[in-house]
Amino acid sequence: MGAVTGPDPRSPAVLAIDAGNSKTDVAVVTADGRVWARGRGAGYTPYVLGEHAAVEVMAALVEQVLREAAAAGPVQHVAAYLANVDLPVEELRLRKEFETRGWGRTVTVGNDTFAVLRSGTSAPRGVAVVCGAGINCVGLLPDGRTARFPALGRITGDWGGGLGLMEEVMWWSVRAEDGRGPATGLAAATSGHFGRATATAVAEAVHLGELEQERLHELVPVLFRVADAGDAVAAAVIDRQAEEIALMAVTALGRLDLLDEEADVVLGGGVLAAREPRLMAAVEHRVLRSAPRAIFRVAVDPPIVGAALLGLDHLRTNGRAPADPTATAEHHLRTHWPHSPTPQPA
Repeated sequence: MGAVTGPDPRSPAVLAIDAGNSKTDVAVVTADGRVWARGRGAGYTPYVLGEHAAVEVMAALVEQVLREAAAAGPVQHVAAYLANVDLPVEELRLRKEFETRGWGRTVTVGNDTFAVLRSGTSAPRGVAVVCGAGINCVGLLPDGRTARFPALGRITGDWGGGLGLMEEVMWWSVRAEDGRGPATGLAAATSGHFGRATATAVAEAVHLGELEQERLHELVPVLFRVADAGDAVAAAVIDRQAEEIALMAVTALGRLDLLDEEADVVLGGGVLAAREPRLMAAVEHRVLRSAPRAIFRVAVDPPIVGAALLGLDHLRTNGRAPADPTATAEHHLRTHWPHSPTPQPA
């Protein structure tokens, strides 16, 4: 074998971190797309533990994975993408924290929606909307320009996601029962799903601690089922969610001057991953009115793949990893995980 010019493609290039609310994935990935070590641990929940304690939980997992990959050599770059890191000041604070731990030569920290975006595209270009428990959107260009939103909930103009939809189901259901709102099949569907006499009884059970509030997430598929049966109230809630998703995507595309170009629109999160036809069709229709060349993709690879790819993009842009003109490294990386090897059209 001839001498390798530039960085050794066999050496570890990236420590990738994808930290969500429910789990954290960590992997050490080489520049040729091979995974040397990987691990999964608890989610990143600074709103429960406090930021320092939440980082300590993550650090234990990271250091375990680094020990498993130690024989491969030092890490060049840390690519960390975390939920609950919504503001640039939060990213800066965590980047400094990770730098002090010496996990890699350089560090990038970003919101985990960027990892979803890269997991669903073949290049760092496009926008992603995540509609899971909450809702968020980011955009990215190869030159590093980004588009993003604060994503702090209603106080920063956000609406929707699983939490928002379940609240709408309860809101309309209870109001239908007590006369403040129009009749809707959501009321009977909600009470029937939880085996209670009324939707109001469901709300009372949650208030009294007899029913875990987290179970209200189960109302999201109920909403779609009732809408498909022809219920106008349920259909209007879904239309509003589609409008919010499309509005975020179009706004981000506009900020990046991509409205008139072919550009990926990656859809992720549990609500969108379910591929409910009513919602998907409504989102696509609204986006295409403003961005007629948009290409819709549903993120099927896990966000840790996107985190690793962003890390490799960073190294290649800075000349610290060899180019990958045939995308062989990306193919190796995607096929390591038991998901589709290529981003899938919506």
